[in-house]
Amino acid sequence: MTPLARRAQAGLVTVVGLAALMWAVFLLNLVLGNVLVRTFGIAPRRVDGLDGVLFAPLLHGGIGHLASNTLPLLVLGFLAFLEGARRFLVAIGTSWVASGLGTWLFGGGLTIGASGVVFGLFTYLITRGFYNRDWRQILLAVVLFAGYGSILWGILPIVGSSISWQAHLFGALGGILAAFLLKRKRPVPGGTDRFRFGA
Repeated sequence: MTPLARRAQAGLVTVVGLAALMWAVFLLNLVLGNVLVRTFGIAPRRVDGLDGVLFAPLLHGGIGHLASNTLPLLVLGFLAFLEGARRFLVAIGTSWVASGLGTWLFGGGLTIGASGVVFGLFTYLITRGFYNRDWRQILLAVVLFAGYGSILWGILPIVGSSISWQAHLFGALGGILAAFLLKRKRPVPGGTDRFRFGA
């Protein structure tokens, strides 16, 4: 099995496992009468709501909400994993934390859902190619933007909407930060000779 095939297999197992965890938490929350949402959602600017930064992406308010996050998470997470587990973990972790902290600081009410992570993975995938100057990644970014680019409207505040644009915006910024942190180091012209001193 080639390295790419191994990464693809591991990526598929990882993202399907994450999606399965989200669905299991959703069903558990139903059985418990929505107690998980009330306890572990992000409650902005409240100390007892800070744990939601870690748990809120696993919680969803209904089947429609969960389903709308599951497919893009599977697709974008799988594509991010193809570059390796470490890069995937940095990308999803940065998006997860940035979305949660941004929502905790600036959100308007109890917030749950993985959409901030989805936004982060999306912006990671569409910006990393420009940092890396990799035409294949840029081509993938163009394809993803054509297919999913309209979701970026979700970072704009909409009066009267129950959707957390803060989670989307800060998740997207987290994805861009991850792409910057993971940009490939380019070789220094002249190699190590540049640092040699004369006799």
